[in-house]
Amino acid sequence: MNSADVALLMIRLAVGSTMIAHGVNHWVGGGKIEGTARWFSGLGLRNGTFQAWMSVVTEVGAGVLLIVGFLNPFACAAVISVMLVAGILAHRPNGFFIFRDGYEYVMVLALVALAAAMLGPGSISLDGALNIELSGWAGGGIALGVGAVGTAVLLGLFWRPQLQEVS
Repeated sequence: MNSADVALLMIRLAVGSTMIAHGVNHWVGGGKIEGTARWFSGLGLRNGTFQAWMSVVTEVGAGVLLIVGFLNPFACAAVISVMLVAGILAHRPNGFFIFRDGYEYVMVLALVALAAAMLGPGSISLDGALNIELSGWAGGGIALGVGAVGTAVLLGLFWRPQLQEVS
C-alpha cells in the first residue's frame, strides 16, 4: 500500500460519503421525499416523486460504489450526472459562489469525480482486488460520457421549464 492508494481511498471516502449524505437527506431530511419531489417539480422536472426516488437511489448507490471502489468510472459517472443536473437546474442561474447558491460546489464534486475516474480507485478497492482496470483516458471517458448522456436523457425526458413571459 502506497501513499497514492491511501489518497485515492480518502477521495473515494469523501465524495462517496457526501453522496450518501445527499441521498439520505433527500429521503428522510427536512421535507422527506415529498419535499424533495416538490423542489424537483419546482425546478421544472416532471414526475417529482419519481425524480426524488431516483435521486436517492443514484446518490446512495454511487456513494456506496465509490466507498468500496467497485466499478469506479460508473460510480463517478453517476456523481457527474447528478452534479450536472443540479448545476444546470438549481445553481447555474445564481453564478459561481456557493454562498449565493451558485455552482461552485457541484462543479468541484463533478471534477473530483472525473479525476477519480481517470486515476482509478487504487489498490484499496474491490476493483483492485478483482483486478478490474478502468482508469486513465478510458476511465475518464466512461465517467464523462456516461455522466453526460445520463444528464441529457434525464433532461430530455423530464425537464419542462416554465417559459418566461415577455412584457
